[in-house]
Amino acid sequence: MRKLLIMAVGLVILSAGFYHFIHTDYSLRQNEHRRKLGAVYMTLNNPFYEVIDEEIRTVVENHGDILISRDPALSVERQVEEIKDMIEIGVELIFINPVDWTKIEPALELAHAAKIPVIAIDTNVEDDSLVVCTVVSDNYSAGVQCAEHLLKNSSGGKIALLKHSQARSSIDRIQGFLDKIAENKNFQVVAEAECLGQLEIAMPVMEKMIKAHPEINIVMALNDPAAMGALAALQNINRRDVKVYGVDGVPETKEMIFSRRMTATAGQSPRQIGRLAADRAYKVLAGKPVEKIIKLPTKLLSAENISADDLESWD
Repeated sequence: MRKLLIMAVGLVILSAGFYHFIHTDYSLRQNEHRRKLGAVYMTLNNPFYEVIDEEIRTVVENHGDILISRDPALSVERQVEEIKDMIEIGVELIFINPVDWTKIEPALELAHAAKIPVIAIDTNVEDDSLVVCTVVSDNYSAGVQCAEHLLKNSSGGKIALLKHSQARSSIDRIQGFLDKIAENKNFQVVAEAECLGQLEIAMPVMEKMIKAHPEINIVMALNDPAAMGALAALQNINRRDVKVYGVDGVPETKEMIFSRRMTATAGQSPRQIGRLAADRAYKVLAGKPVEKIIKLPTKLLSAENISADDLESWD
């Protein structure tokens, strides 16, 4: 009888525990205080943006929150739709790396109307009243640094430009390069083309330019993936005499510079961009004031100042 009583009590306890378990929403309890933040990049087919996303995600998750990242694969229409989705699912803040710095405005207006703050990263937007903060490298200075190195190490030449005119960062880099190089009339731009900053586009574009203008002996690329595309095209025709400049400082291009296959790059710090953007996001969410724009310095990396110890890291 005593055994039966003990078993009955045990069953009651188990039943009560099971009832409590099935009627308690543990996922809701765990997530009810977690904020959702969104990040929409122009592409994640670039290690630069992967590093930025990694840094933002680390900060967000250290706060116990959730970062939802999207890759529109260089489609402004898709990027607009992804921002609309972010608004609908109730994110509290959006990081935006615009595919097109002017055409992204309608999506930014929707976020503004929904009272969702937006932080621009890596490249500006046309109407900065629609973002609370912009975190970028000093892109104009990056172009100037490449030109200064060229002026110091060459007396003249024929230049090809690899551009991405939908991105304000690219426009500023190319303009900085052109403004500085204009100081010496022995340099002449003989060809320029769009490549969206993508290696697989830059390579055939460079092949066409060098075929049409074999006198090209200098390439200024808006970023390192484009520079690597140019180098691949030049290597295929055994043109090792062409000076190639880029912007980013990815480990692969550092190695090319160290081995003297590439001339120089203006190094950025995607880790710092990501950390600063995330830090400012939490200040905004806390109702604290933040800077309207943060410009980070770039550092020219060339064979003269790069060492084997620098090759693996990306600041």
